Amino acid sequence: MNNFELLYQDDTLLVLNKPAELLSVPGRGAERFDSLQTRVQAVYPDALIVHRLDMSTSGIMVMARGKDAQRSLNKAFASRTVAKRYIAEVDGIVENCYGTVDLPLITDWPNRPLQKVDFLLGKPSLTHYSVLSRDKKANVSRLELRPKTGRSHQLRVHMLALGHTILGDNLYADNEVLQKAARLQLHAEEISFDHPRTGKVIHFTCEAPF
Repeated sequence: MNNFELLYQDDTLLVLNKPAELLSVPGRGAERFDSLQTRVQAVYPDALIVHRLDMSTSGIMVMARGKDAQRSLNKAFASRTVAKRYIAEVDGIVENCYGTVDLPLITDWPNRPLQKVDFLLGKPSLTHYSVLSRDKKANVSRLELRPKTGRSHQLRVHMLALGHTILGDNLYADNEVLQKAARLQLHAEEISFDHPRTGKVIHFTCEAPF
């Protein structure tokens, strides 16, 4: 039995559901070898990475099968023609029903892997958000997030900058917000892009487990 959840497969690509707290790719050292990539490549040796999710983020990841498919998918992600939608639960009541966070991001080198807003040296980073529900009793809002760029920790830092940290965020939340959830409340729920071989738009969803 595979130790990963496969949502779709063909001779060009794989679509998977990455669980929270599993690395997308191996890290340094034997203790960080286990990852979605290593698990999948044990079954599909031609599977290649085209994008990543933070270790604490769950949800849809796409892997290419072979170099040609990888080049095509890398180009799609780089040109921002891949549409992605995330679900997040954040601290506080987000007043605006929808909005945009347009703040440049850069690695906070003295405190890496943290990222930070930097208007001088940061890379352009854009996130659209909309409110799905508000729980005033729990002081929590449920959001739909649509990143237009794919910077490291982009959604986590943009929500922090908005004043509504994602629940369970062990990097950016204070202790009170961290304790509101057993895991990071961020899930890659939907993705659509042009199939590398057929050119037709394909669309996948994977419901958030929270």
